[in-house]
Amino acid sequence: MSPVLAGVLQLLALVVALGLAYRPLGDHMARVYSSNRHLRVEKWIYKAIGANPTTEMRWPAYLRGVLAFSAVSVLFLYLMQRVQGSLPGSLGFSSIDPDQAFNTAASFVANTNWQSYYGEQAMGHVVQTGGLAVQNFVSAAVGMAVAVALVRGFARVRTGELGNFWSDLVRGTVRILIPIAVIGALVLVACGAIQNFSGIHEVGQFNGGTQQWNGGAVASQEVIKELGTNGGGYFNANSSHPFENPNPLSNLFEIFLILVIPFALTRTFGKMVGNVKQGYAILATMGVIWLGFSALMMWTEFAHNGPVFDIAGGAMEGKENRFGIGGSSIFAVATTLTSTGAVNSFHSSYTGFGGGITMLGMQLGEIAPGGVGSGLYGMLIMAIIAVFIAGLMVGRTPEYLGKKIGTRQIKFAACYILITPALVLCFTAAAMALPTPGNSMTNSGAHGFSEILYAYTSGANNNGSAFAGLNADTQWFNTTIGIAMLLGRFLPMVFVLALAGSLAEQKPVPATVGTLGTQKPLFSGLLVGTILIITGLTYFPALALGPLAEGLAS
Repeated sequence: MSPVLAGVLQLLALVVALGLAYRPLGDHMARVYSSNRHLRVEKWIYKAIGANPTTEMRWPAYLRGVLAFSAVSVLFLYLMQRVQGSLPGSLGFSSIDPDQAFNTAASFVANTNWQSYYGEQAMGHVVQTGGLAVQNFVSAAVGMAVAVALVRGFARVRTGELGNFWSDLVRGTVRILIPIAVIGALVLVACGAIQNFSGIHEVGQFNGGTQQWNGGAVASQEVIKELGTNGGGYFNANSSHPFENPNPLSNLFEIFLILVIPFALTRTFGKMVGNVKQGYAILATMGVIWLGFSALMMWTEFAHNGPVFDIAGGAMEGKENRFGIGGSSIFAVATTLTSTGAVNSFHSSYTGFGGGITMLGMQLGEIAPGGVGSGLYGMLIMAIIAVFIAGLMVGRTPEYLGKKIGTRQIKFAACYILITPALVLCFTAAAMALPTPGNSMTNSGAHGFSEILYAYTSGANNNGSAFAGLNADTQWFNTTIGIAMLLGRFLPMVFVLALAGSLAEQKPVPATVGTLGTQKPLFSGLLVGTILIITGLTYFPALALGPLAEGLAS
């Protein structure tokens, strides 16, 4: 079987698996967030944290819950790292330096999981399992809660109430993430991923000496890092490490985990607003972009000419023989079009255009299908922009799902789409202008610029993957990327929840013959065009200095 055919078959198998899971998972999540019943374990959690799950919240109260919970999480994870040397199960590792502890705490709470350290050489069992893995669950649940709050804004009428944050947080964790993660961990263990609490031990001979490895609860952390679109690796090699991702079957399963909830949330959206066709329209938009990027990535990596590439079946530098070009390309697109950031290959070693595709996927806003929760609310913001543009074209007041998109709503949407590009471009410009940050680049020229542009694109978009080659373990990068991650995560949530509150207060607008049919293919096409145009106008100059220049020169 040719490598190209193998890659296409993997993509088709993935589409079939996602299609089978779409309806049952989407319906289950809709029931979870619409139910008034509380499980016994959930009641225990509410009592422990002192929350009343039945109290409805307006958007400022909902936002305060999000920010308070996240602030406490940052502080807790920071302190765990700072006292690691005194904790049991630390494997003899010392406490983490303040700047790196801040960066890591901000990273995992912001659902980014950017890592400027070697996991197997820095973090012990307690921090890995009791700190980082816990944040993989709850940070994903926070994103889902905010997305559901926005959906309720569309579904509710003449009320500013968006639900209860604490109830949404707990239900998302207990009823959705944990059950799937338990099953997924068993699958990964069956595939060969490790799951233990062993200490450091020597393995064989390596360049005349022994090589040391430590075990850990890898499968359980691997599954939630993919399922929750988190991305932090237990080992520095991330999902290219055989302990995390042993074979092509586990590789395909991990890609499935990355995509399944973000895609299924479109079904949840359709069910909760009472029109599943609206969910299909959003799904179609996400699917077109994802499939287009996957095909383009495989083409750029398979078609790179030259006798060495022909013998290897494509550009194999930085890729695992276990996965090949096809499995690596599909993984790279999935992880950068979502907020996952896990990698099974080095994106820096991709062709010039291939590296640019990974960057562009993040710069779209990670909305196809995007992160758990964040992909849906990001796409709905883009839908509002598209409806507004369509309204300007025909001279009508824009409407979406029976709600008028007025000045207030479009201001919230505009602020949302401007925050992340501003963070990326300003921090990149500062790093290139100052003398010290540039010393962290391994490469010069267009590729060196791409290293820094990728780092801030990844951080501000809460992706967490790295272009490789950049020494990010410095005070400058630990601090600035940490700030970019926090602002890139929580500032957009402010405008999402404010928008949700303004929509929930409105009365429904009856559809007329002039109302744009947002459940039709025409709207999906308009939405795809809007996303590509906005991203292109924002990032094209920066991309032209980096991956486009490198690709055209090769």
